[in-house]
Amino acid sequence: MTPRTITIVGAGQSGLQLGIGLLDAGYDVTLVSNRTPEQIRTGSIASSQCMFDQSLGHERELGLDLWPDAPVVEGIAFTVAPPEAPGVKAISWAHRLEAPAQSIDQRVKFPAFMEVFEARGGTLVFEEAGVEDLERYAEQSELVLVAAGKGEIAGLFERDAERSQYAAPQRALALTYVNGMKPREDYSAVNFNLIPGVGEYFVFPALTVTGPCDIMVFEGLPGSDMDSWKGLTPEEHLENSLRILRTYLPWEAERCTDVTLTDPNGVLQGRFPPTVRHPLATLPSGKTVLGMADVVVLNDPITGQGSNNAAKCAAAYLEGILDHGERLFDDEFKQGLFESYWEYAQHVAAWTNTMLAPPAPHALQLLGTAQGNPEIAKRFANGFDYPPDFAAWFMSEEAANDYLGSFDPVH
Repeated sequence: MTPRTITIVGAGQSGLQLGIGLLDAGYDVTLVSNRTPEQIRTGSIASSQCMFDQSLGHERELGLDLWPDAPVVEGIAFTVAPPEAPGVKAISWAHRLEAPAQSIDQRVKFPAFMEVFEARGGTLVFEEAGVEDLERYAEQSELVLVAAGKGEIAGLFERDAERSQYAAPQRALALTYVNGMKPREDYSAVNFNLIPGVGEYFVFPALTVTGPCDIMVFEGLPGSDMDSWKGLTPEEHLENSLRILRTYLPWEAERCTDVTLTDPNGVLQGRFPPTVRHPLATLPSGKTVLGMADVVVLNDPITGQGSNNAAKCAAAYLEGILDHGERLFDDEFKQGLFESYWEYAQHVAAWTNTMLAPPAPHALQLLGTAQGNPEIAKRFANGFDYPPDFAAWFMSEEAANDYLGSFDPVH
C-alpha cells in the first residue's frame, strides 16, 4: 500500500516532532524549512524553550531525548519584589518539580532533529515558502500543515476575535544568554520574579551552542523601565539586563557579577500580541491548509509555554492523524484536529493571559499563602507542566476560596 503523503511547512519544535512521529508510523513526509541546519546553528537565538516533563515525554516516546547530560531545571521559585523597596521580597518561596524540566537552545536542537528526520526517511526541503508554494504542496500532498509562525503564509490565518483576549502586545520581551552565573544554592530552578508595575524577570539553566548557560528572560510592561531594549548592541543589551537586576532585584544581580554573553547572537528583543487564529487557511485555489502550534495559538512567554504547546500540539495532531486511518483529510477533519488540541491549549491561553494582567486579589492570596504552605507551592510549580490544573483552583475567586478552605483545620 502506498504511504499517505503529508507536507509540513516549518521545521521548528512542532513541525519536526510531528514529522518524525509520522515517519515512524509509515507516512511519506516532506518538511519545508526556510533555513539550513548550519544557518540555524550560527544564527540568532529564537526562544527560551524551557520544556517540562510531559512535553519532554513526547520527545522521549520518539527517541528524541538526545541530551541526557544537559542541565536540568529541578524547581520553580517565585518572588514578588515591590519596585519602591529594592531588596525586599514581599512574597518568596520555591518548590521542586515532580520531574525535571530542560531547555535546549533551538540552535542545538533543531539541526539535530533535522538529522533524525532525514535518517528516518523524511524529505527535507529548504525554501522560503509562499502562497504559490503552498498550492504546489497541496497538489502533491494529501495534507499540508503550516508550523511556520512568521512570513507571508502565517498571514493567511485569520485572528479569532472570540478566542483572542488581547489585540496589542502586553510585554516588551528580551532574552539574554549568559555564562558565569552563580547557581542557586539548593537546587536548580526557574527563578520567577514579579515586579509590580514594571514587569517580570525569570532565569534558568540551559544548554546552548557553547555549552551550559543560563537564560535571562525579561518581560517589561510597555513604557516601563524594563521596556528599554530597542537598538542596543549585544554588549549594551547585557549591560541593560544587569542594570535592571541591580535596580529591582539585587539578589539576582548578586548571581551575575561575573556573567558574559554566551555568543554575540545570544540576545533577542521584540514584542507581539498573544493571538489565537482560525486553524484553516484557504488558498486561492480553494484548497485548505491546517495551522499548528504558534501559528494558531500564540501565547506570551510569561508562562514559558511556547515549546511545551508546540510539543503537545504535535502529539495531539499525530494521534488524530493516526486515528483517522485511510479516510480523507477534509476540512471537517482538519477543524476537528485543531479543536482536539484547543481543548488543552485554551487552558494555557487563559492562564497565560491571567498572568499578563494585574494579579487578582485571590491569585495574590494563593501565591502569598504558598510561602507558608508547601502544598500550594508544589501545585503552582507543577502547573507549569500541566496548566489545565490551574482552572481547578487558581483561575477564579470561587475555585481559589474552595481550595484555600480545604486547608482549614477541622473544628
